[in-house]
Amino acid sequence: MFSAESIKADFPILQQKFPFPGAKTTSLTYLDNAATSQKPACVLKRIAHYYEHQNGNVHRSIHYLGETATACLEESRKRVKNFIGAAKEEEIIFTHGCTEAINLVARAWGVKNLDSSATILLTEMEHHSNLVPWQQLARQTGCRLEFIPVTDEGLLDLERIDWRSSIKLVAVTHMSNVLGTINDLSQIIALAHAHEALVLVDGAQAAAHMSVDVHDLDCDFYAFSGHKMCGPTGVGVLYGKANVLEEMDPFLGGGNMIRKVEAEESTWNDLPYKFEAGTPNIAGIIGLGEAIEYLQRLGLDRIRAHESELTRYALERLEEIEGIHLYGPPHSRGGIISFNLGGVHPHDVAQLADREGVAIRAGHHCAQLLMHKLNVPATARASFYLYNTRGDIDRLYDALLTANEFFN
Repeated sequence: MFSAESIKADFPILQQKFPFPGAKTTSLTYLDNAATSQKPACVLKRIAHYYEHQNGNVHRSIHYLGETATACLEESRKRVKNFIGAAKEEEIIFTHGCTEAINLVARAWGVKNLDSSATILLTEMEHHSNLVPWQQLARQTGCRLEFIPVTDEGLLDLERIDWRSSIKLVAVTHMSNVLGTINDLSQIIALAHAHEALVLVDGAQAAAHMSVDVHDLDCDFYAFSGHKMCGPTGVGVLYGKANVLEEMDPFLGGGNMIRKVEAEESTWNDLPYKFEAGTPNIAGIIGLGEAIEYLQRLGLDRIRAHESELTRYALERLEEIEGIHLYGPPHSRGGIISFNLGGVHPHDVAQLADREGVAIRAGHHCAQLLMHKLNVPATARASFYLYNTRGDIDRLYDALLTANEFFN
């Protein structure tokens, strides 16, 4: 049986007491998981164990600690490979986050392959991390940006795409961090490949919550962050098909990414190391490997089923609140609900909820293009994870009722 209440006991921060000024309880209801997840004790202990017993630099030292640290890091690479269904470990590149992974592709693939005749196809629901790097690339290369529109229901309008040979890359989120929309990647990728375009998927909101198989998806790149999936901050992953990565030049220069250095030129290391310049976040990568093992023990399909049930319950409860406006589709969605409460500013809603011990997000969520589409400056957002319960939803409901009474 999947028991969120039992799982919550694995997370030390959720066992603490907090001095919430208006709450009837000192326990935390954490509903900001789309921003970052909390960390289970096993991940925290694994990171501490590395620093206490295994700390050494990787891929260089031939002493015991160096070789031990290297083995631990490469074990995490193997776990990531299996976690997302990649064919080879060399297709797994460690970065400092999903943002860096997307920037790596923009610089290492985009600069080399795009010019003023090319088009990058994005969507109106992209996070800034999957928009700003392409804007910068467009200024550098002269390529064009076009956008798949979002329907009033919160879905991508794929019928509006004008497929043509100039489209060289499709960059799309797997799940919207505002609407919770889970996009139909299979259809998008098949259409893109039929027109000889590559596909990059921003998986920051998806990899933590559902089974991902990059082989079945057939995407060319898939990026995600560790901190949203029970892992530490400062570590991320870029998956890329080996044949595509082989043709790309390094993103950063320095130690480890070279094979031979001479006064005037250098040659590059093999995959994945030519994209991993300098000392990586060793402890963070090892912590990510532990987080992946933790998620796999619980089962991604069971996590997805739990969050789907929780989201249905949350939508039912929140719809009872007078004056609330909910965003996103009624189906094909993950555990994210953005909303506005009457004429109350989202920041005021979030601040009052915090006084009740309920942590939610407020703002444009790094998706200002989508905010323009929704015709709002900001929304409040509740996002769920494996340790959230119906009781957490009930506390959110009560906090929003309090906010409604206070401001209206």
